[in-house]
Formats: sequence, C-alpha cells, structure tokens
Amino acid sequence: MAGHEAETAVREPPAEGRGLATAEAKRLVRLAGPMVASCFLQNAVNIVSLMFVGHLGELHLAGVSLAVSITSATGLNIITGMAFALDTLCGQAFGAGQYHLLGIYKQRAMLVIGLACAPFALLWVYAGQILVFLHQDHAVAAEAGAYARWLIPSILLYVPLQCHVRFLQTQSLVLPVMASSGAATLCHLAVCWALVYKAGLGSKGAALSNAISYAVNLVILALYVRLSGACERTWNGFSMEGFKELRQFANLAVPSAFMICVEFWAFEIIVLLSGLLPNPQLETSVLSICLNTSILLFMVPLGLSYSVSTLVSNELGAGQPQAAKLAMRVVMCMALCSGFLMGLAMILLRGVWGHVYSNEKEVVAYIAKMMPVLAISFFIDGIHGSLSGVLTGCGKQKIGAITNLGAFYLAGIPMAVLLAFVFHMNGMVCISVSRILSATSHLQT
Repeated sequence: MAGHEAETAVREPPAEGRGLATAEAKRLVRLAGPMVASCFLQNAVNIVSLMFVGHLGELHLAGVSLAVSITSATGLNIITGMAFALDTLCGQAFGAGQYHLLGIYKQRAMLVIGLACAPFALLWVYAGQILVFLHQDHAVAAEAGAYARWLIPSILLYVPLQCHVRFLQTQSLVLPVMASSGAATLCHLAVCWALVYKAGLGSKGAALSNAISYAVNLVILALYVRLSGACERTWNGFSMEGFKELRQFANLAVPSAFMICVEFWAFEIIVLLSGLLPNPQLETSVLSICLNTSILLFMVPLGLSYSVSTLVSNELGAGQPQAAKLAMRVVMCMALCSGFLMGLAMILLRGVWGHVYSNEKEVVAYIAKMMPVLAISFFIDGIHGSLSGVLTGCGKQKIGAITNLGAFYLAGIPMAVLLAFVFHMNGMVCISVSRILSATSHLQT
C-alpha cells in the first residue's frame, strides 16, 4: 500500500492552468523535505566526529580534518558518486512500471561498487606515509594516518548503505530513509562520546563510531526493504540477474562517480595545499571546518537535487518530458530562495559557529572572518548542485563530469594557487574565490 502511494505521488500529473507550477512545487517539497533532513543526518556522522575530536586539541582537529579529506576523496565520495547511477536506472525503471528491475539494479550496484572500492582500503592503511610524501606536517600526517586506518571498517558498510538509500529514494520512499538516518545519528552521538572520552580512544574512537553508525543505518533499511510491503514489487530477493550486465552498469556508474568526485577532489586538493601555507595547523583546521560547514549547508540543495533527479527520471521513464522540464524550473526557483536564506544565516552566525568545533580563540576568530565570503560561494554553488540532479535524472552524467572538470581544474584550482602562493592571500579567501569562479563557470556551461 505504501509503495502504491509513493508511485501515485510521483506519477500523478499536476493540475492544469495557473496552479501547474504550484502543484509541482508541492510535489518537490513532499520529496525534498525528508530528503534534505536525510542528507543532514547522514552527513552529521562525520560532522559529529569532527566536533568531538576538535575539542581534543588543534593537532587532533588538523589530523582528523586531513584524514576525512583523504578518505572522502579516495573512497566515500566515489561510492556515493557511483551509487548515483541508481538514480537514473531505478528512477526511470520505476517510472516505466518495470518494478522488478529496481532490485536487480541494486544488487549490481553493490557488487560493482564494492569491487571498485575495495583497493582503497589498502590505500588508507598507508595514508600517513602518503601525506608525509606530499610534504604535509609530520605530526598532522601521523594523526591523519591513524584515523584513516580506523575508518577502514566504514567503507565495507558504506557501499550497501548507499545502495539501499538510492533504491528507496527513487521510489519516493523517503520517510524510512530519514527515520533510519535519525536513529543512526542519535546512536552516533552516544557511541562517539563513549569511545572518545569514556573509553579514552580519542580520535580512533571517533573513527570506529562511524562504522557502528553506518551499521545501524544499514540494518534498519535492510529490514524495512525485506519486511515492508512498500517494496514487495521492487524487491524479490537476491537473483542471478544481479550478476549479469555488470559492464553496462559500470558504464553509467563511472561517469556518475566522476561527475561528483571531480568537484570534491578539487576541494581535497585545496586542503592538501593549505598544509603548505604558513601555520599549517591553523590553515588546515579552519579550512576543513569551513568546508565541512559548507558541505553541511549544501545538504539543502543536495536534497533538492535528489528530489528533482527522482521526479525527472520517473517522468522520463513514464514518457512525460514536459513534466520533467517543469520540475527543473521549479527546483531552480527553490534553490535560489534556499540559497539566499542559508547564506544570510551563515553571515548572522559567523561569530558563534567556530565555538562548535574548537575552543581555540584564533580558530574561532578566523572562521568568523571567512563566513561572509563562504556564504557567497555557497549561494552560487547550491544552484549548480540542483542542476546536477537534473542531469542525473536524464542519465547525462558525462556532460556533468566534463563541465565540472573544466570549471574546477581549469578555473578554480589555478586561481586558488595563484592567490595563495603568488599574492599570499590567506587560504580561506583563496578557496572561496576559487569556488565562486568554479560554480559560475559551471552555470555558464
């Protein structure tokens, strides 16, 4: 019954006449609200870990910040990006009424993504040595390497977790995803506090708590898929079909991952470059906090991106391209409004936000100084994030990948390097200017 209601919410055509855009906006809000909340809660795992570690001292904060950047770039972002292929395949199959294909696509995704990401666990073992080779501060690199090693169990759980999330979201079953993410976040707060402070594991405890939280989230979603009647048409158990046509799935998953990763990799490169600036502990810490803040707020346009991706793929699968175009126009208006409000909030809270992450007065003051510049970059970046959802729903990830590659690596990073190492401006200003330039180039494309 729940599955039928979800299908009706997606497939029912909006009212004709003047209420057309309003009806479409309501459909997007019904999807986007829980999706935005889910994105916040899923991202809160790393944010909470960073907050707990930040109060252990500046060295711990810098090391864990660097480790999060490295492990995200060489694992978690790749998994998330490859899982975006399910947005296209499952979304269009659901819109076309080919419900049995959703379960098969999910199985293929878990197999292909798991095989692709297994080697990265080995890379995490030697993360500390690699960072030293890249001329990072030895103390910061050692702390980052230890944290990365304790994160290895997380990657084994993150693959099936992301596949379950995409599988449910493409059916508009967003409330279970939000509920499971909320339960996992609450669990993470308790486990992280217990391991970091009570058990005395420090940053290692924060890393281990990530795996526990992912496990809780995965178990809840897996039980929902198997026991709920909402998925009775889309999940029929494991099948040998899931082992076929793996190459075809990879042909879409790789561009999906590339579209997402080239953007995130650009920011991770900047984090590494910040370690080469004067006072690397301060620069790396503040830069990571600002980027994590930006990522946290980016969950709003990301939720809109997921929503419009679901609607566009469903409508295209159902043969209704005009409805897909309307969804794109409406989500752009919503992205503009939300971007303005979130940017304003960043400016108003600039004096207190740094205290959430650190007790160091120098760090807090630096963050307060950078937040207005970061707010501008977030506003522009949020618009192109929503457009990426449209491309995903259409299955045009290659276009997004090429656009991101040019915007960030031909415009953004060179500008950041020029400002930081030639004109000797501080690290965060360089990042913000480069992000604004990159996002603007993306929108023009």
